[in-house]
Amino acid sequence: MTFAARLRARERVLGYWSVLDAPVATERLARLGYDYVCLDMQHGLLGYAGLVASLTAIDAGGASAGVVRVEANDPAPIGRALDAGAAAVIVPLVDSAEDAALAVAATRYPPLGRRSYGPMRSGLRFGPEPARAHEATAVIAMIETTAGLAEVEAICATPGLDGVYVGPSDLRLAVGGAHVADSSVDEAFEEAVSRIRAAAEAAGIAAGIHTPDGATAARRLAQGYTFASIASDLVHLENVARDHLKEAGR
Repeated sequence: MTFAARLRARERVLGYWSVLDAPVATERLARLGYDYVCLDMQHGLLGYAGLVASLTAIDAGGASAGVVRVEANDPAPIGRALDAGAAAVIVPLVDSAEDAALAVAATRYPPLGRRSYGPMRSGLRFGPEPARAHEATAVIAMIETTAGLAEVEAICATPGLDGVYVGPSDLRLAVGGAHVADSSVDEAFEEAVSRIRAAAEAAGIAAGIHTPDGATAARRLAQGYTFASIASDLVHLENVARDHLKEAGR
């Protein structure tokens, strides 16, 4: 079963988040058993060459699907990520059903959508036929703004959308947080997280969320989210290096 099929079946899947342009490290991550590794083209440190190399590394790892959080809700970056071999795209800053429909259209070839034909690596991964590409790739909308939260039920009902994904940092700011770790808005934040999950469940699509660690990912999956990402390689590298420094007495 493809990653897209598992996502649409609302299976529980677990992923890892990567922001570094380090294909050898990414390949090692892809061998650990995560269902997917997501490459962050919005806030990450990868250029397009790094994206292609990292997707190739993920495929070489063999255990994970390559997912890409694109930099914008635009046919060009979405199409390039899919052409490079992404099994799914996560599209940021989706504020309405109209935005979600545009994201879906960017992943579909005519006459169903606006994706330009040029399946460089995806033709090898998923086949060159448009119908097969539509079946084998997924599109996920991020819910992270005040507008997106207000319209989440309509967004989830968008035909062709496979899932929604909570961006917790921006969502916390959207519900009134002064910063991304502001605990004073915990109640409003959790209400928003619950609303997004419920909207996705009602629409029969996947519900995903970004988490800082495995324990949080397990908690969100237990709450009814169907997929979760653990973030990220750069943060974890820094945290482990800091811990070792402390253990060495510095």
